[in-house]
Amino acid sequence: AALGLSAANDYDMNSLAVPRKAKEAIGAITRLTKADGSGAMTVNVEYNQLDPLLRSTINKDGDVNDESGWSPFPGNINQLVLKLASYVPQLAATGGNISEFVNPKYKDASKTAFKSSTRLECMMQDYPKALPADAKVGFTVVNQVWATYSPVKNSPADARAKAAEGNPTHSATTGEMDIYKANCEALKLMAGADMGTPQQGMYIGIPVEEWPRVVLSTSFAPCLAAIKEKVSQGSLLLAPKSVLLLDGPDISVKNLRVDGALVVRAVPGAAVVLDGLTVSNKGWTWTPLDKVSNPTPEEAIRGFRVVKHDTMEIVFDQPGQYVVPESKAAAATAAEEATADSDVRKAAAPSKDEATASAGAAAATAVKAALTEAQA
Repeated sequence: AALGLSAANDYDMNSLAVPRKAKEAIGAITRLTKADGSGAMTVNVEYNQLDPLLRSTINKDGDVNDESGWSPFPGNINQLVLKLASYVPQLAATGGNISEFVNPKYKDASKTAFKSSTRLECMMQDYPKALPADAKVGFTVVNQVWATYSPVKNSPADARAKAAEGNPTHSATTGEMDIYKANCEALKLMAGADMGTPQQGMYIGIPVEEWPRVVLSTSFAPCLAAIKEKVSQGSLLLAPKSVLLLDGPDISVKNLRVDGALVVRAVPGAAVVLDGLTVSNKGWTWTPLDKVSNPTPEEAIRGFRVVKHDTMEIVFDQPGQYVVPESKAAAATAAEEATADSDVRKAAAPSKDEATASAGAAAATAVKAALTEAQA
């Protein structure tokens, strides 16, 4: 979409963006003009500069959500599309230099102590400031936030503080949960999967939405179109907090019900069809840290321990055609073939008397040869 819009509008630069909550720690796409109305520019403004800028200009309340529940200024996620015809001359003129700025990180609102070392920074999203006044700069908002933006950049303590303020936490806890959510939303959007309403959860003081734990490998679903191709409409039902992992380029889903944990792995060339499979087991649990002992550093950051009680794991390590579960007709055919193979082996094998006679003759021949060799 961003490439198409960039070409259609002949943009020199196009920034991908997502809906943004007010005061969320993400740069905002804005349209800046000088006091006399000249010098209009579409450009990113860093989150620490946006609120004071708004308070001093157009809104005394600063950065606040509007009636949609989102900030009027979408969040820049730093995925940029640049037109080479204007970018190459700009590189030649500037040597790739971008204007610098200082972005201090304070420990608290008193701004009397730094949280980390303050440094000079420069940002690629400031590129429009170096472009000529007639340059075309735009942005493309991807409304599906679940599909595009959930960074992991805050410590558990900082994440809890942001949660208390009603802001996204951008933590390891939410980052992992949002991966599951994104895969669930993709299955709902492209294949009409049924998984009910997400549940509300809390880990180390960080609130999360708990969806079924769905992991779709890049070999199975490198894009949304692959999901539409491989998962039949309305074919998938997932119970709350169930686990589904699909790993293999040639897996397809025709009819699958999971209440527990299912892992399916298949090598390239193993065409696996899940058709009529129902899984019901104890599955896995995401156990909060206050209910576990001796958490690892990784668990302390994530906020939970994954306990695997029961799993149905199906692995196909050889290319071929497979249906799970195997149909009754196919099972009967396989049984008949196995019986026929057994009968053939029995028919080819000598009888007990024949085997005894043959062994006796062989032994006699060996003894005769040995005697002959001794006499010589």
